[in-house]
Amino acid sequence: MIPKLKGYRIPWSIIHFCVYAYHRFSLSYRDIEELMLVRGLTVSYESIRQWCIKFAGHFTNILKKKEPVRADKWHLDEMHTRINGEKYVLWRAVDSNGYELDILVQKRKNTKAAMRFLKRLLGSHPEPRVIVTDKLRSYSKPIKNLCPNADHRRHKGLNNRVENAHQPTRRREKSMIKMKSVAYTQTMLSLMGTLRNSFSIDVGRYNNTADVRRDKLKLALNSWKNAASEILCA
Repeated sequence: MIPKLKGYRIPWSIIHFCVYAYHRFSLSYRDIEELMLVRGLTVSYESIRQWCIKFAGHFTNILKKKEPVRADKWHLDEMHTRINGEKYVLWRAVDSNGYELDILVQKRKNTKAAMRFLKRLLGSHPEPRVIVTDKLRSYSKPIKNLCPNADHRRHKGLNNRVENAHQPTRRREKSMIKMKSVAYTQTMLSLMGTLRNSFSIDVGRYNNTADVRRDKLKLALNSWKNAASEILCA
């Protein structure tokens, strides 16, 4: 018997694959609808949208709990994005190996916003040894108060690691007409970053042989399927 979630006529294997495909690749809901049709499955793009809204947060929480402790050197940066026609600031932190630690969508780019983002980071990660930022002054007071032992380095040339991590978000913006909700933008980009950690950084696309990459991809896929099993059994 094919496992199904209560209240859903579509098998769970199809649902979690659509959620994975949307957040892993720069595809639209209609693109995934077409891919399903090629496989002989009729699924509307609206159903896919509802699945992504409902289950993205659950996948993010499960996968993040299983991530190992990251490096103690953090890179923090911010980028501007538009949500429903309004300008917002996306704060992002990665470690020295390129793993995304967290993101936070906020309206402002000031000390209060930086403080809120840093508190969020310290809620799930140990205090870092080094924090690298650009020359935005809003970082100074929060880092001094919340991470007094951290070495705060401010130089734009040192922060290419996190600036490269913005690229998938820019690609996603181009593939969408617009982002309409702050809450879902936060959830969507959080799951995108978590999947990027597993399927890009861990796999080592340019540093490993083809056999090693395939083995690491299988491990990443198994982690996703295990997370899907936990949601199904919950």
